[in-house]
Amino acid sequence: MKLLLDTSDVHAIKRIAKMFPIWGITTNPAIVAAGGVQLFDLLPAIRDALGGEGTLFAQVISSSVEGMIEDAHKLNERVENLVVKVPVTPKGLQVIKELTKQGIPTLATSVYGAAQGLLGVLAGAKYVSPYVSRIDAQGGDGAQTVSELQCLLSTHAPDKELVAASFKSPRQALECMLIGCKGITLPVNIFDLFISDPAVAVAVDQFVENWGKAFHTDCL
Repeated sequence: MKLLLDTSDVHAIKRIAKMFPIWGITTNPAIVAAGGVQLFDLLPAIRDALGGEGTLFAQVISSSVEGMIEDAHKLNERVENLVVKVPVTPKGLQVIKELTKQGIPTLATSVYGAAQGLLGVLAGAKYVSPYVSRIDAQGGDGAQTVSELQCLLSTHAPDKELVAASFKSPRQALECMLIGCKGITLPVNIFDLFISDPAVAVAVDQFVENWGKAFHTDCL
């Protein structure tokens, strides 16, 4: 499974990269704006934080077809191995189709329905990201949407990849993993929650305490 971080926090990327092989980093305009660092300065810093490896995903800003294509070219030229995120809208589908002709890889984003996501990949996107928690917030079933989209991809576009996104809890991400989702992108706080159960710290401290009492040392 491919695990990505959804963040613009370079320090967090470095911290997590020391303990886990991050496959890639995704950003969006809201995440970049919250971090306060211009995207063109941020992308090389993220690349450095990953040791020059991994796949970066960055989103177009413009609302016009021509503007999104121009954004895509600028992003593609900024760092190597970058995938351009394009919302699946009528204009976005035009952009995905054109960028695919030009050999620029894309991710179909802002996906709230399985059929919408399928259109994004059939237009040419290599990746597609359904918004799990946002679908739930609108009264839908995010995990079910992921399952339906994954089924559609298996039938109609087996060479494309689903990367589930927008999680508010570890349980939401776990449900997508159990479905068989091959890729998920997690906010830093959700990644940390997977390994921050207080019971784990208590168990480790108890092991150390018992060892110390028996052998009067805290190491082998």
